[in-house]
Parts: sequence; C-alpha cells; structure tokens
Amino acid sequence: MSLALNRFKTLEVAKFEPNGRGCQAWGRIEGFNLVPKKTNVYDECVRPTSLPSVITFLLIVSLGLFIFVPLSGAAPSGQPAVPDFGPNVLVFDSSMTATTMQSRLDTVFGLQERSQFGTNRYALLFKPGKYNLDVQVGFYTQVTGLGKSPDDVAITGAVRSKARWMRGNATCNFWRSAENLSVTPTQDDNVNIWAVSQGTALRRVHIKGDLNLSDGGWSSGGFIADSKIDGRANSGTQQQWLSRNTAFGSWTGGSWNMVFVGTVNPPAGSWPHRPYTVIDQTPIIREKPYLFVDDGGRYFVMVPDLAAKAAQGITWSSNSSPGKALPLDRFYLVHPEKDTAASINAALKSGKNLLFTPGIYHLESSIQISRPDTVVLGLGFPTLIPDKGTAAMAIADVGGVKVGGILFEAGASNSPTLFQIGEPGSSKSHATNPTFVHDIFCRAGGAVLGTTTCMVTINSRDVVGDNFWLWRADHGQGVGWTSNQNANGLIVNGDDVTLYGLFVEHSQQYQTLWNGNGGRVYFYQSEMPYDPPSQDAWRHGDSNGYASYKVADNVKTHEAWGLGVYCVFHNGPVVADNAIETPTAPTIKMHHMITVRLGRRSDGNINHVINGAGPVSGRTATAD
Repeated sequence: MSLALNRFKTLEVAKFEPNGRGCQAWGRIEGFNLVPKKTNVYDECVRPTSLPSVITFLLIVSLGLFIFVPLSGAAPSGQPAVPDFGPNVLVFDSSMTATTMQSRLDTVFGLQERSQFGTNRYALLFKPGKYNLDVQVGFYTQVTGLGKSPDDVAITGAVRSKARWMRGNATCNFWRSAENLSVTPTQDDNVNIWAVSQGTALRRVHIKGDLNLSDGGWSSGGFIADSKIDGRANSGTQQQWLSRNTAFGSWTGGSWNMVFVGTVNPPAGSWPHRPYTVIDQTPIIREKPYLFVDDGGRYFVMVPDLAAKAAQGITWSSNSSPGKALPLDRFYLVHPEKDTAASINAALKSGKNLLFTPGIYHLESSIQISRPDTVVLGLGFPTLIPDKGTAAMAIADVGGVKVGGILFEAGASNSPTLFQIGEPGSSKSHATNPTFVHDIFCRAGGAVLGTTTCMVTINSRDVVGDNFWLWRADHGQGVGWTSNQNANGLIVNGDDVTLYGLFVEHSQQYQTLWNGNGGRVYFYQSEMPYDPPSQDAWRHGDSNGYASYKVADNVKTHEAWGLGVYCVFHNGPVVADNAIETPTAPTIKMHHMITVRLGRRSDGNINHVINGAGPVSGRTATAD
C-alpha cells in the first residue's frame, strides 16, 4: 500500500498492482485502520517511486507525520534478500515489534474473516524465533513457520480459527491452514481454538497446551497430521475428523466418524459404541514439503523422506524431519499477475520445480508436469482456473511427483477434469517412488460459475493422496442443479492408490468412482447433492439416486475405513438407494460406515448403508 491522492486531494491509501499500473484496493484512514472501498482503478493515483515495491502500511502519528513501514523489509545485514514471493506473502521475524506485527496480522484477518468467496490470498511466514502474538486465521490464509522444526517458531498467544462471523457456527470455515510452528495458548482460557470444516489443515504443529476443534456451534472438519498436542484435544461438535501421525496428550469427544491413523494415544473405545476408527500404523506416507530458512537466511524447500513401511507418530521427534533440502533457486516462483500456462510450462521444461505465490491464476491451457520427482508447492491457497475447458494441471505417468497446497476451480467452459494424474491407460508401477498429492481442494461454483465433469482423475498407479476436499458448491454464486454441473468428484482408474482424508460433496452422480484394484481409503466424508429437483431427475436405470462411494463391479480388491455419508434433500420426496456400493467378495472390505439424514424432511433419505444392507438413514444408521 502506498500514499496516494484522490480527486479531492485528501490523503488515502492505495494497494497497487505489482506491476505498478492501477490500484487493487483503495481506502481511507480512520485512526490506525484502513477502511477499504471496493476494488477499483483510479487514474489519479500517484505512486511515490522512491518507496519499496512491497506492501506498506501508513501509520498516522502526532502532528500529521506519515511513516511508511514495509511488511517485509530488507534482509538483515549479511543475509540474502527475501525472495520475490509477491505482495501477499508477509514475512515476520522476531526483531520486529510485537505491536507492528499484531497490527499487520489484524489487518489481514479483517480482510479475510468473512471473505468466503473473495479474491485475496495470503501467506504469513514466521522466521525462527519467539513471538507473543494472536494470529487469527481467516479464509485463504496459510500461516507457516520457517524453521526446520515446528519448535523453531514459538508463538505464545494463539494461532486460531474462530467462528465469530457466523456466531460460533464453523461449518463454513474453509480454506485455511497452519503449519510448522508451535503455539503456547494464552487466549480463550489458555486453549487454542481451531474451529474449521473442510478444506483446511493443521500440519507439523506443536500445541503446548489444549486444542479445541469447535467454537461452540456446529463444525464439520477436518484434518491434522504430523502434529503433537501436549494437552487435551477436544473435538467438541465436530461431525467427523481425521488425525494422521499425530501424538495426543488425550482426546475427548466424537460425533459420527473420528478416524485415527498412525496416532499416539488415540481415544479408547470401539465402533459402533464410540465413533472411533483406529488404525495403529500408517502403511505409506511422505509428509508434505515445506519452506524453511537456514542459519544464513537462505530459503529451501524440505522434501520429507518416504516412509514406505508402517509409521506411527510425528516425523520431527528429533527436532527436524529426515528429508532432502532443495535450494529455492531450483524453483520457479509463479506470480498471478504475469504468469500463464505457457510461461509455467516453459519453466518446467527448463527443469525447475514450481512455487505458486498467492493469487488467482487464469490458465489458457493445462500445466503439464512430465519430469519425475517434480515438486509443486502452493503458498496461500493459489487458485488455478482453466479458462478454456482443459485440465488445470496434468501429471504424466511418472513417479515421485509431489504436489501440495493448490485450489483448483472450475471455469465457465466445462473441463473433463480439473486435476489429472497420469494419462488414460497408465500402467507403470511406481511402487518404489510414488506420487504424493497433499491438501488438494477443488470446487465448482461458489465464487464463480464453473462446470467440470470430474474434479480429480487418477490414472497412474501408486498415487498417495493426503487431504482432499472436492466440492460442488451448495451456496454462493453460480449454484444450481443445471448451473454448476459436476458428475463426479473423484475417479480412480489406477491400481494401488491410497487416500488419507477424502472429503467429496454434492457431485451429481457417483461422487467417488473407484475402478482400480488395490485401493485404500482411510476416512471418507460425503454429503449427497442437496438440490435434485425431483426423483426423476436423479436416478439411473432402476436405481434411485447414486451411491456416494462406488467401487466398480470389476474391482477385485479394495479396502476402506471410517466412511460417513450424509443427506439433505431440499426437494422431496428424494431418496438414494445406497450410500455405498461395492462388489460382494471377501477381498472387498469396508470398515465402520455411517449414514445420517441431516435435513428435516422425512421423505428425503438414504435407504441403505451398503449394497441394500443397513437401515434407512433416519437420523443415523451404522454398519461394519
């Protein structure tokens, strides 16, 4: 932001486009707070050319003196400059005053708290050190530490996601994350609040106290991995939750479907008397890559090692996680204001990995990843929109690719799929070097009108997914049965695909269609579409509706744990015959299933849990 004059020659603040042409946002100063107006471009903006080309804040002090303070200033003497992460990445270090940092954090949160379908994206990065801060996390905000260990960034106060904007109801607290830091809670009665729903993540976080996963109202999350909670984790009103490779002091609570994979000290009790599914060890995992800085101030991306055999607990018990550190100069820093699919693909062909900076990317064609072991990492929920009916990203049938932290959004021209892994017919084995995809979020509608036949298509073998939310929007813009059309959330054609945390909602046909053998799913959450206009509009052959989870008839082996399928049909009478459909064979194993009717209409139900068995959903129905 920079000092500018409006047409009335009064002092205001303008946030300029990174290229210097025009204003992204404009507002007046009241006290110390920026009061934004709607985004616009003002011909009379005057940008002082001598100021740094980073976001700045205008502080009003006595006698009308104006001081500009950069959000991320020059690097300390003798250290490398901060990389060009763009204007929406804020880098903090412990040499800054707490007052300055808190003001900047509060300003970002003020912009993002209610911005469910807004266009701003932010990453808040903390260099190693000790901080006394209240870090409130809103929409499209990633908070991450830059240490080798989570304990290298020690925040006393909070890193919290509350739901005040919906009076405690956290069921729309989407698209936010906290990673690679520690928190000693001093807010909210010394409890760290992380009241979230889908499209969120806690990763490599050390909570030195208690953690609450709700804020007094409803909540519908969620995902935590490679984390340590010293005190008690309280799920509160959470309907479902996946905890993977996390150590708890204790756990309390549970509504319908709580799954624990490779955790230390999971809760006692067993299904169905308690809603707990416990798998002692994680069969295969590689944690999500993350940024860190070394002692000399140089930036790297750490690629954690593959744990190809049973794993339990956190990876950083010896302070740092084993892995390979890639210097940042091996990455192409992608910027929304200048990059296209062509420039991104050129960088990939030159051998670069990709680091997407925050923003919305309109793509004229697919991003094509064809080199084994390529790393693609997003900062601050970068959003990829294919404008011409292609996939936003397509990975060739190669091994070892790592993708994390990307939001794929359908465009107005229908895409056959938004994210494709492997070409159709892929059959190579990648068992020794699997592809991993972390924190993959897709949507059709909500922010803009968008259509896609399928959101994610996995054709390659030996792919591991870790936290997917695939959402056909049920509210927002461009929403309607014939508007944001989307047949399937996920189609798996490859063999030996594993998914930890699969959330798929509101697709109009099979939300998950599994055609490959050897598939494994640890935790499944799905809501059927709310909006079939009638039963006749939502049937196929002699079947009412579509099962949410469909294992194809030709599949020989498949196993899944902890599956919850819910329904809210606005237009009755509408029913689905089954929540889950699979072949009947001893090598098809489905553990701990539940259906729930959330709506009030008694004529809108799921008739059976699986394959014609299990009672009508009513309020709840379970099967093993």
